[in-house]
Amino acid sequence: MTTVKNVWKRFWKSESGLGTLEIILIIAVVIIIALLFKDWIIELIERLMGKADDQADKIFS
Repeated sequence: MTTVKNVWKRFWKSESGLGTLEIILIIAVVIIIALLFKDWIIELIERLMGKADDQADKIFS
């Protein structure tokens, strides 16, 4: 029983691989947010590109 407890303590205190786990969790959260707001993001980008196109037409006309 004490060996399992010691192994668990060493595992819990070990920080190797912690950076990888954090990066994976951050990427997963960003992907989930992007999927939830996909339609809104696409609409926003289309509006911005439309405005940029209008401005470019004004400059080059």
